[in-house]
Amino acid sequence: MTSAPRFFCASLAAGVLELPPKAAHHAVNVLRLTLGAHLVLFDGTGGEYPAEIISIKRGKVEVKPGEHRPIERESPLFVRLAQTLQAGEKMDYTLQKAVELGVCAFLPLQGRRSVVRLTGERAAKRYTRWREIAIAACEQCGRNRLPEVAPITPLEDWLRDAGSALPGLKLLLLPGAEQRIPTLERPALKTEITLLAGAEGGLDPIEIEAAHAAGFCPIQLGPRILRTETAGLAALAVLQGLWGDF
Repeated sequence: MTSAPRFFCASLAAGVLELPPKAAHHAVNVLRLTLGAHLVLFDGTGGEYPAEIISIKRGKVEVKPGEHRPIERESPLFVRLAQTLQAGEKMDYTLQKAVELGVCAFLPLQGRRSVVRLTGERAAKRYTRWREIAIAACEQCGRNRLPEVAPITPLEDWLRDAGSALPGLKLLLLPGAEQRIPTLERPALKTEITLLAGAEGGLDPIEIEAAHAAGFCPIQLGPRILRTETAGLAALAVLQGLWGDF
């Protein structure tokens, strides 16, 4: 049995509503949905709504939502991925897969060794794109709560301010570190976990020292050095396998 296609709608009021333009285009021109087709709507705050297409006119799609269903597919772990900026489409890939793996927040950080530099309008456009990627990933994987996507922040500023103040378990992905995730003591339920991953060139020694000062514990992911787009995702998978919902 094929599951009904899912669409994000920021505002889900009672009665008939119109799908957002991108969702309407995808429904009609990509999925080829027709009148009477069943879908699922969610607004990112929890739960979902069954819905039915009742009108398709000139690219506009009207749907009628049913009753709210309190269905959640969130991990029992609250994990943030603090990812130093990666080049090309690697950041998009990392974010997409991190959402699928249950991350609750994605924090893009500008590091000393980041190949790409994003400021001003470029940073704003990339932020908008990342939010769209997070939404699409939730539509695909069944999550009904949108993870936070934070604005780009300089890594050292973040470590000094927000990073140092974060509660819970803080892990720095660092090749050659003495500890691995399985050697750590199992955290208590609802403990917040923050993963800090470097870009292509890893973290600068000054950044590593700042991470230590902010309370991050260095961990390794085995004897092989993983690529920047692999390391954070591998760590997320290990956390879910050991303490989460895998």
